[in-house]
Amino acid sequence: MAIAALRRSAVATVSGLPGGFWWLWLSTLVNRTGAFVLTFLSLFLTQELGHSAWFAGLVVALHGLGGIAGSALGGLLTDRWGRRPTMVTMHLATAACTSSLAFVGSAWAVAVAVLLMGVAMQAVRPSINATIADMVPEHDVRRAYALNYWALNLGFAIAAIGGGAAIVLGYRTLFIADAVATTLCALIVFLRLPETRPETPVDTAGNAVPEQKLSTLDVLKDAPFRTLVLLNMLVVLVFTAPWVGLPLTMAEQGLSPSSYGVVIAVNGVVIVGFQLLVNKLTDKRSPVMLLTVSSLLFAVGTGATALAGSPLVFAATVIVWTIGEMVHVPTNAAATAKLSPEHARGRYQGVMGMSWSVGGFIAPIAAGWIVEGPGSDVLWIACGVIGCAAAVGYTTRLRKALSEDSADSQDEDANGSPEKAEAKDPAVA
Repeated sequence: MAIAALRRSAVATVSGLPGGFWWLWLSTLVNRTGAFVLTFLSLFLTQELGHSAWFAGLVVALHGLGGIAGSALGGLLTDRWGRRPTMVTMHLATAACTSSLAFVGSAWAVAVAVLLMGVAMQAVRPSINATIADMVPEHDVRRAYALNYWALNLGFAIAAIGGGAAIVLGYRTLFIADAVATTLCALIVFLRLPETRPETPVDTAGNAVPEQKLSTLDVLKDAPFRTLVLLNMLVVLVFTAPWVGLPLTMAEQGLSPSSYGVVIAVNGVVIVGFQLLVNKLTDKRSPVMLLTVSSLLFAVGTGATALAGSPLVFAATVIVWTIGEMVHVPTNAAATAKLSPEHARGRYQGVMGMSWSVGGFIAPIAAGWIVEGPGSDVLWIACGVIGCAAAVGYTTRLRKALSEDSADSQDEDANGSPEKAEAKDPAVA
């Protein structure tokens, strides 16, 4: 009975989505299955090329900096050039940067390749998210984002296992395999995924209406969306901190690196094993409620790390904030789509992507400094406080903007953006 119930739940979770979405889902899975570079980059730099750990950390940070620029670039290209051309071009650019790592050896060449790879990898994300918002009915958008996120984590888990087993072939071979997988991903998009960018509107005379120009600053003038971006950045700070702070904290307590490896692997195992179940449980729930609950789960999971003293308890804290991650990521993407005018979906998703990149760049630096300075307990208490602050912000600042009837009253909302109100007029959109 239990197996039959799980099967029915899984079928309900994946049914009803358009065929184009599943080609996009497959491309994500293929791409992440070959994602070896970031997983083994620090080891490649230190063990293969003989660079210092400090240099390896700097190069990884450059990847994050590239992502900040890539988010803005990808958002702009997604709206002006199209979803499909942006995806294909940026996937191929990522493959080129990845393959170049197999042939370069100088410090500067590696740094430049990783920086450009960060730009290209992040530039593709706005087009993916905008495509999902274009092709999937609004009531299924959050479920579609969750399924795509599941594919990303499933592919990454396969890459981590496969890369670890294939490391005997050498880092450079893995990087070539990564480039091949990314190229295959671009091929799937090129051959099977339709272009979904809304058609250019025309006036009564049949002439194309010029698209309203929107910069990153214009997008941030949208008050509800700006609030969503800032609150997401707080969550990203909390979400990213364990990836640096957790191994340092466990090392302080005399636990081995292998213990950390097992504990952090729980994150991927939980996502791969239970994302579909979480999708079912959260389906049709209020986005504000889900964002609030996910923030509290991040707060409790990271905050409780200060009390952990054994691998089992550390793993329990990881499970708590991982559930928060499974709820937050697709809900935040769906909320971004809800607040985005149709003609500017790429730029809105690009700005949201910048919040992930900025938070992902700041958090590791801050976490390392706090652990070495005030101490690890201060880090985890701060994470708990920030998570709670984000939860309060979602509840008090976004309830109206993300309510089910907000679409009918956006142009009457004094806190809304003029761009969003004008987007209802086809002549402007």
